[in-house]
Amino acid sequence: MQEPLPLDVIIELKDCLIWQQDHLVLSGVNLSVRKGEFMYLVGRVGSGKTSLIKTINAQLPLREGTGIVAGYNLSKLQTREVSMLRRKLGIVFQDFQLLIDRSVHDNLEFVLKATGWKNKQEIETRIGEVLEKVGLGLKGYKMPHQLSGGEQQRVVIGRALLNDPEIILADEPTGNLDPETSEGIIRLLKEISTTGRAVIIATHNYTILKRFPARTLKCDGGKLVEVRMDEEIELI
Repeated sequence: MQEPLPLDVIIELKDCLIWQQDHLVLSGVNLSVRKGEFMYLVGRVGSGKTSLIKTINAQLPLREGTGIVAGYNLSKLQTREVSMLRRKLGIVFQDFQLLIDRSVHDNLEFVLKATGWKNKQEIETRIGEVLEKVGLGLKGYKMPHQLSGGEQQRVVIGRALLNDPEIILADEPTGNLDPETSEGIIRLLKEISTTGRAVIIATHNYTILKRFPARTLKCDGGKLVEVRMDEEIELI
């Protein structure tokens, strides 16, 4: 019988192998993340960062090891449970993935309806809340192409917050943004972590790590290792 996790632990991986199709990218992965924790995941391109994130959100199956995410056992996940797990996760992509043929408001409405929201007033209230949270309270009527890159990424973060997730997974969220805009996005994600949500950011942005230091894990040589704050982190 599996031992219960400490109450404040939201992600627990033990002795996990992380596969990308038939390619083993990480072995012996041990990771414990607490509620409200803000942390970075770094490493070279192809080192396993994205594969690890995709395993946490059940895009890639966990074949070996134990993985508990938001109360769900990754290795025993039933098909019907995948959507339930993903409602507890908010995903932020580098390339936004907004629907370009509809407004910011309608992008968010689409996600809510797709995840089971039906009451029109509740939908409107929730959209207003998340747009306010990400600093776009007056921009719901705009189309994605009318927004700056930073504003589009704020919409994506708002979209990730719609279903009040316990975990935010951000894969290179500042990859297409200038330094000043990047700082604003990281500040926003850091603020979100103070509301009790765990935030994991996969990044190449060394400047961000120096500017906003936090617990940092590195994918290196097929292993996941913790990096001390006083160490120089080689990302390239």
